[in-house]
Amino acid sequence: MSKPGASLEASQRAVPEVALGGRLAGLSLPRQVAVLAVWPLLEQILAFCVGFTDFLISGRISEGAEGVAILDAMGLGSYVGWFFNILQGAVATGVMALVSRATGARDPALARRGLGQGLWLGFAAGMLSLVALQAGIPALIRGVGLTPAAAVHAEDFLRILAISGPFSGAMFAINAALRGAGDTRTPFIGMCVVNLVNMAVSWLLVFGPAPFGGHGVSGIATGTVCGWIAGLLTVSLLLARKNGLLGWSLAGLKVHRETMGRILRVGAPQSVEIGLMWSIHAYGIHVIATLPGEGNLAAHILAIRVESMSFLPGWAIATAGAALVGQYLGAGSKEMAVRAVRLCWKIGATLMGVIGVFFIFGRDALIELMAPKSPMLWPVASPLLLICAAAQPFFATCIILKTSMRGAGATNIVMRWSFGSMIFYRIGVLWFFKEQPWFDLRFVWVVLSLDLFTQALVFSWVHFRGKWLDARV
Repeated sequence: MSKPGASLEASQRAVPEVALGGRLAGLSLPRQVAVLAVWPLLEQILAFCVGFTDFLISGRISEGAEGVAILDAMGLGSYVGWFFNILQGAVATGVMALVSRATGARDPALARRGLGQGLWLGFAAGMLSLVALQAGIPALIRGVGLTPAAAVHAEDFLRILAISGPFSGAMFAINAALRGAGDTRTPFIGMCVVNLVNMAVSWLLVFGPAPFGGHGVSGIATGTVCGWIAGLLTVSLLLARKNGLLGWSLAGLKVHRETMGRILRVGAPQSVEIGLMWSIHAYGIHVIATLPGEGNLAAHILAIRVESMSFLPGWAIATAGAALVGQYLGAGSKEMAVRAVRLCWKIGATLMGVIGVFFIFGRDALIELMAPKSPMLWPVASPLLLICAAAQPFFATCIILKTSMRGAGATNIVMRWSFGSMIFYRIGVLWFFKEQPWFDLRFVWVVLSLDLFTQALVFSWVHFRGKWLDARV
């Protein structure tokens, strides 16, 4: 005979019809989200601190026109680094989708193959990033339209940054496999190492005593490379100590074409999406860099650095949602996958909306803190954060819904629906109005926010339509 209250306890469980294993076993859905989100949130806070530190360092290297040139160069470097990290993350998306399905189905052999094949594919994606960037730097700098002084600093930064590609690509794949298996703590530890080494080495090479200091933006890039190498070694060693569902094995590391194909079937559409998306972003950067006056690109990146505070909870909640979607679909429950996404959607939109309110009242202090020696940028960047604040709920919707669909393996659906809005707003509207005398950086940010609003509506419709749940992995 069941004990009194047993039926109530069962009704409070997240999965009365299907049970997840490992750390998520027996937890309610909100607690599952919390378990999977807390470490990525801490990881994103550290990542924000690194970007924040890079800008603090670069903003203090020099003053006046030279200082603006350095910030413009770092602005381009930030966009390029962001693009290559996300391009390598396309492989990671395929790895996470496969490993999360294997975890939900309790198939350790498939999970370990996903880890091993993901490692090789991540390394290969990083090598491709390295070669492409080294070959394309001159054309990239010319296309953006940087000033001669900014172009010199940008090339110095990007030549060194490219070396980090293979290490970051491999680490992204390993971290994705761990998250797919429900372990978000180990990736956090690895990213702690990346961030601490990055900050320490960058500061030493820029402001340290001779012979270490005085290397300018090259020192910042070198710190980034050292950070990724240290982080990759850390997560690899921590995985070697694991004896559970996920860990290193000779069988998993042996080249397995079928598993690679399954990873690429999910990751390839995202890589195409990212390549086209970055081309669209590159046009926007060109428009901003060629606006009348100096420092528009630096002010744009400065505002994005502050805005990245809102990415912290948004991306962490989206990561939790993607992992839960993969595991519940692997366990055979579409209903629970949908419930997980909608809970994450509510939480993410609420948190990012609150941060948007903080942007309204604290924007000037944050901007001044990040670029204390460039007061000419403050009045340009400040209005951008007001526009950004209004867009936060729509931005949250895009992050949560698109990431959850990728976690289900529906990267081709995300790719198809992303580009209509982006091409219309970020190329068509900007091109049509860019010659108008009133066209400025504020208008560019209004256009970007309209794109987010449109995509939020589109992906809400796609979510409720439900076809993304049928994606093959």
